[in-house]
Amino acid sequence: MVSGPELCVGCVALHDGELLLIRRGHGPAAGEWSVPGGRVEGGELLAEAVIRELREETGLEGVCGELIGWVELLDDTVAQHFVVLDFEVTVLDETPPVAGDDAAEARWVPLGDVIELKLVEGLAEFLHDHGILDVIT
Repeated sequence: MVSGPELCVGCVALHDGELLLIRRGHGPAAGEWSVPGGRVEGGELLAEAVIRELREETGLEGVCGELIGWVELLDDTVAQHFVVLDFEVTVLDETPPVAGDDAAEARWVPLGDVIELKLVEGLAEFLHDHGILDVIT
């Protein structure tokens, strides 16, 4: 039986034609690239969750901006249902990202190279649908 839905947030950070991505270190999407993000904790505002996840997974500080969009994920392998709200994030640090928490790697990726990576399911389409990536094939 699938649990949930669980509320999650994602951090869509762009800077100088690059997108901040992390490579998942654990779970069903281990080894795949995604925007930083994760579950919203009890009593936590969405903007607080966005900035906490950014800091935990990349070591960077930022400011949460507007909601870009949302995705709904059903993961039968772990019987979970996630609703992910993706927000625009402005990163305040000029330092390189450092992977932390459940991220195995964190880096700025030129937009033209994003589709060359093994992305989590649906991310390329989401980024394309919201005008972040021009091409997804």
